[in-house]
Formats: sequence, structure tokens, C-alpha cells
Amino acid sequence: MPATAEIAAEFVKLCQQGEFDAAGDRFWSEDIVSIEPMEGEMAVLRGRAAVKAKGEWWYANHTIHATEAHGPYVNGDQFAVRFLIDVTAKASGQRMQMEEIGLYTVQDGKIAEERFLFRMG
Repeated sequence: MPATAEIAAEFVKLCQQGEFDAAGDRFWSEDIVSIEPMEGEMAVLRGRAAVKAKGEWWYANHTIHATEAHGPYVNGDQFAVRFLIDVTAKASGQRMQMEEIGLYTVQDGKIAEERFLFRMG
């Protein structure tokens, strides 16, 4: 089974190539938990299908101009990735510069939890 550092390095490499869906498909566990810094129905999602649907919603409702992924920063069974995202919300037309930290927990060779912290600028 690959170590957390190996999983983290491959995950970040895919993200740096803009292959966010491929990173999830390869590394999410079937019962992944995704935690966003918000309230409402997408604040905590459970299961691969629900997390994939969240991503599909994001892409359908935003225009992504540029992304960067930095890291990984590894500690034990967790790793963090720093994302910079230049995005426009389609509904409002508002362009935003987002800085986000993804904190990932690995169990049995898969990402069991992803937790996001972000700052809008």
C-alpha cells in the first residue's frame, strides 16, 4: 500500500496538471467525507458519488480562469495542498481570487476525508 507521501505527491501532480477529476477518481475512498467551510446541504458530503456531484455543480456554476496547486505538505496520515483559484461565478458575474487549503486524511491507501479552508481576496 502506498505511503501518504506517495499518494500526496501523485495527487498534487494531477492537480497541478488541472486533472482534478482524475485525482479524485484515483484517490478518493468509496465512503469519502468532504467538509466545506459553509452551511447548507453541501457543507458535509459523504460518499464518492456525492463528492463527484459537488465538483460537477462547481464547474457548471463557475468559470475557472486559472488554478495553481502547491505542496504537498505531509504529516503522518494527512497532507495539505494550497490552491490558488481565479474564478468567476456565472450567476453574479463576480470574479474572485480564492486561496484555499485542502487538508486530506489517508486511510488504507485512499483519501478518506477532505476538509477545505479558504480565503477570498
